[in-house]
Amino acid sequence: MFIGLFVPCYIDQLYPRVARASWELLTGLGHTVESPEGQTCCGQPLANSGHAAQGEPCVTGFSRLFGRYDAVVGPSGSCVLHLKEHLEQRGDPLSHRIHELCEFLHDIARVERLEATFPHRVGLHQSCHGLRGLGLGRPSECQIPAFSKPARLLGMVRGLELVPLDRADECCGFGGTFSVQEGDVSAAMGNDRLADHERHGAEFITSADMSCLMHLGGLASRAGSTVKVLHIAEILAGNAL
Repeated sequence: MFIGLFVPCYIDQLYPRVARASWELLTGLGHTVESPEGQTCCGQPLANSGHAAQGEPCVTGFSRLFGRYDAVVGPSGSCVLHLKEHLEQRGDPLSHRIHELCEFLHDIARVERLEATFPHRVGLHQSCHGLRGLGLGRPSECQIPAFSKPARLLGMVRGLELVPLDRADECCGFGGTFSVQEGDVSAAMGNDRLADHERHGAEFITSADMSCLMHLGGLASRAGSTVKVLHIAEILAGNAL
């Protein structure tokens, strides 16, 4: 499959290792992968701030740049959901070909085996966008059988122990611009999530959304916590440490 790797702006600038891990995962499965130059922000920060119209050129540029690929894969549930919804509103067929990384690995590539090893206790943070927007797992308010696509993929990693959590699908409080406008509330929510992972002995917190991990990692650092954050792509690719 000819895949366009969408690298969100904050990952490009702050966490390029996540993009590299995503590339390694996809090429290791035998796909031809390109990450085209000229990528920009998806426009989500503008939309979150009430300026969705000003962000529409970002969606237009994305469609023009990625329209030629069989599939587009991005390691950020929130960015992918934003693009998917806005493309669908336009009737753009690309909306059905853009996938969050775990969604692609689980549903499209149908991965059954991974070569990764990660002998650590890991807590899975299921982001709101991925869980409730993209259907990566079952939110607790839904009366359907439990499932989690990221958890199933992590179960293929040798030595990894997935720790239980008291509130496995609770928001971390980041919410993009919410964390700026309501900083105290955002921090309180994030500290609750961090405490849940610490209480259950997690050495690492992982997620399909690096934005959530950026928030939790910052709180952990300021609190002097020993818990570290890693994007799920880094663990699944086998190059986390």
